[in-house]
Amino acid sequence: MIRYPQLEAGASIAITAPSSGVRQELHGLIHQAQARLEAKGYQVVVGKTVWTQHNAKSAPADVRAAELNAMLRDEWISLIFPPWGGELLIELVDLIDYGAIRPKWILGYSDTSVLLLAVTLMTGLATAHGANLIDNRGEFADETTGMWENVLATRAGESVRQQSSPKYQLAWDPDNPSPCVFHLTEPTYWRTVGGGSAKMSGRLLGGCIDVIRHLIGTAYGDVARFRQTHLNGEPIIWYLENCELSTADMRRSLVQMKLAGWFDHCAGLLFGRSGAERSTDGYTAEDMYRELAEELGVPVVYDVDCGHVPPQLTFVNGARADIEVNEGKAVMTQIFVE
Repeated sequence: MIRYPQLEAGASIAITAPSSGVRQELHGLIHQAQARLEAKGYQVVVGKTVWTQHNAKSAPADVRAAELNAMLRDEWISLIFPPWGGELLIELVDLIDYGAIRPKWILGYSDTSVLLLAVTLMTGLATAHGANLIDNRGEFADETTGMWENVLATRAGESVRQQSSPKYQLAWDPDNPSPCVFHLTEPTYWRTVGGGSAKMSGRLLGGCIDVIRHLIGTAYGDVARFRQTHLNGEPIIWYLENCELSTADMRRSLVQMKLAGWFDHCAGLLFGRSGAERSTDGYTAEDMYRELAEELGVPVVYDVDCGHVPPQLTFVNGARADIEVNEGKAVMTQIFVE
């Protein structure tokens, strides 16, 4: 059974930094994002960890965990929205009081996906992989990024439909800020192994492969138990995105996931666009995707709207999804079924 929070109009949003905080010279980004949320009618509370950054983290693990646990227990808070990812969220997974979490959304990507996946696997509470708080500081959002509110407002038992983006951002251009934050210039094209159309249906799980792979072999990464306890054995669609891994390191990580049983009862795999896919001795990402499709016997789709090359769809861990890809365009319908 999966439990789904719901984001209501005027809800309370808490900003905390369970991974990296924001250095003083960038505090204006937080103020901008907070103002945008408050202009929409949300009530916003900002934790102390957001304003500090030292030694690759916002604060010591116990400080970050205390602030996060307080927000997770607070029934007044409807959404926890970290400013961005970082490096060392893994330090918190054994400090979270999973049994005390009140139903609420957690939204983000990159290092935040460790928290998202651990919470869903441990509790059956749906979490949302999508744009960070900082990505929502613009005067307006592109149609893909802006869907996070519609997705999080979906009621249990209902469905929400998202389409692949029209265009994506090739590179960051901080010297030329725009009202929309992202500079979307390149035509989006979801690619499939084999080059044809693809369909898949199953429960969504995933995140940034660089970091969620470190849950393998821990109590917080027990996918088999989660599938039996919360999904009644339904198949899983994995969505994965690569921040920094070479193709060989990505391949090693995927093999480890397979050996750990994460890909048992898999209905398909989605891989986000990545600027990190460096070939290794001629071994390319396309080679890797092809090998994985052959080994698992499932559809594999890549250059998906997910991760560090924006914009990205909002993927809900635990939701049932029907995904269709045809001629580079895609439609994903997520159904919030228990």
